[in-house]
Amino acid sequence: MPLTDKFGRAITDLRISITDRCNYKCIYCRTGNDGAIYGDLPFPEYLRMARVLCGMGISKVRITGGEPLLRKGVIDFVRSLAELRNTQGEPLDLAVTTNGDLLAEMAQPLKDAGLNRVTVSMDAVDPDRFARITRVANGYHNVLAGIRAARSAGLWPIKVNCVLMRGFNEDQIIPFAMFAREEGVVVRFIEFMPLEEERVWAPDTVVPLDEIVARINEYRRLVEIPHQRSETARRYRFEDGIGEMGIIAPVSHPFCGRCSRIRITSDGKIRTCLFSAWDHDLYGQMQRGASDAELSAFIRDVVQRKEERHHIGEPDFVPASRTMVHIGG
Repeated sequence: MPLTDKFGRAITDLRISITDRCNYKCIYCRTGNDGAIYGDLPFPEYLRMARVLCGMGISKVRITGGEPLLRKGVIDFVRSLAELRNTQGEPLDLAVTTNGDLLAEMAQPLKDAGLNRVTVSMDAVDPDRFARITRVANGYHNVLAGIRAARSAGLWPIKVNCVLMRGFNEDQIIPFAMFAREEGVVVRFIEFMPLEEERVWAPDTVVPLDEIVARINEYRRLVEIPHQRSETARRYRFEDGIGEMGIIAPVSHPFCGRCSRIRITSDGKIRTCLFSAWDHDLYGQMQRGASDAELSAFIRDVVQRKEERHHIGEPDFVPASRTMVHIGG
């Protein structure tokens, strides 16, 4: 029986955070003072969760963090996930979201282990600006090398995610458009959401989708292209066919009605929405000796409580109980 919520949305995508540690301290994410808060679980525990969920209709698994490539054993974990099958008997669509700092040396081993795709978080294409955002010196060149290594390894398509903040990096829109064309990657701009540790989000910090499109059109005309219903990004190509851009606009153009995702945090909690006010302790069920059938029943009950939508910018909005780095992207 497919895993669906009470609003009829099929749940097919799983995000598993394998650590909330990170070697970057991006200003829109971390205060720079707090490190990891929640412990990492042994990989066999994450693997059991994924196996149970794949038997319930999950077909896409994305490994996230924190920075997932910091975990020793992540390549073997990818190899184990690649052995799982969805309910149609097909291999999973496996991806990793990473800051790219360690990707250059790991891209080929990850591909060999069965990884399909990679998404790299990168918020400037200027080395000095990049250093100010990440609070890491010389990281830009590591990330660029990682992107190119991923391309050589065949981890395709490569998506590069940029969180835009007004007054800080919206001047990177055109440089990123040029980067997409020059490097052969899909650049995706993400509207800034209230998920950062310092809680500085305000509506006027958001650079909305319509403004992003207008700015890129000043450089070179975009043409919108079809996307799958459950995709978070609106997709565009340049009129001459060279380069692709995406825009993820949860603030100005919410896509909650098409949401197909659940998340597992590094300490084994299910989150049904990025902005959930509570967690559901899947690992706690495992510690108490639950069978796979009991875990499935627990998951179905949790999914029935999945929120209809977020309330960003509305008077009744309540911030998520965890910030982004402690949820997993």
